[in-house]
Amino acid sequence: MARSLARPILVATLIAGTLDIIAAVGLTLYNGRDPADMLRGVASGPLPGASGWGEAGAALGLLVHFALMGIMAAVFFAAAARLPSLRAQPVRWGLLYGLATYVVMNLIVLPLRFGAPLPPPTRAILTQLFCHIVLVGIPIALIAARHLRSRSPFA
Repeated sequence: MARSLARPILVATLIAGTLDIIAAVGLTLYNGRDPADMLRGVASGPLPGASGWGEAGAALGLLVHFALMGIMAAVFFAAAARLPSLRAQPVRWGLLYGLATYVVMNLIVLPLRFGAPLPPPTRAILTQLFCHIVLVGIPIALIAARHLRSRSPFA
């Protein structure tokens, strides 16, 4: 079963990861910042020195971004393979999963790694919620539902 899930998890990772990184780059440019700096910031999560690594740090940030997206996709696929309601209503569960990924990343992972940040502005919260829900949670859930329905003997 794990092998049969590898390809759709990869597809979900690439689609959600690409949508999310395009939004992140767009928001970074909109705010007058350098996308390479943003990517080095992502890389500095697991590797604190990466913020000073130039283009290699930026490339590593892109890799870290897609690795995190792969984890998010794999977790949803694992749950959806066991819980039929997740694949029966993918938009609803994708919305909730996007909200859950926002909470985990912004209220647990980032504060544990970087310390308790100042409360972000409302606009930042809204854009992050949009990205996590519409660009990550829902696409992953739709891809999982499509794949898991197609291989279910009861579909």
